[in-house]
Amino acid sequence: MKKSEIISLVTALMDQITAGTDIELVDVEYVKESGHYFLRVFIDKPGGVTVEDCQKVNVSLSEHLDAADPIDHAYMLEVSSPGLDRPLKKSSDFARNIGRRISIKTYQPFYGKKQFEGELTAIEDGTIKLDLGDGEIELPYEQIAKARLIVDF
Repeated sequence: MKKSEIISLVTALMDQITAGTDIELVDVEYVKESGHYFLRVFIDKPGGVTVEDCQKVNVSLSEHLDAADPIDHAYMLEVSSPGLDRPLKKSSDFARNIGRRISIKTYQPFYGKKQFEGELTAIEDGTIKLDLGDGEIELPYEQIAKARLIVDF
């Protein structure tokens, strides 16, 4: 299977596994690092996930993957929290984090650059509004390559 097909399959399996729970799938990564393959699944829930949540999802997902057998080589399955600087993927992620500082990378330049940091002020009509401190900008949602929360200590 291709990488995109594996990610789609894992996403569908996670929808089944998390149905009826308060656990949310945040992201799925399938990568090769130092000659080894890793399937990483990031989950979250209100109040944060526990080690037990990660273990339960890992066991259930592992059983589903063993039955489907979509990957024809050895890999490591990792299930974890997305961390404090979690990625923002879905429009609901952006909506839930209005008022927070985020970093955004775009596919193409806007306002002469592709990287932005500021306070997320709104998401509406397919547009992300970001206050950079010296003014507000608008970025098309579909042009966002990556977005993450910024953690200030």
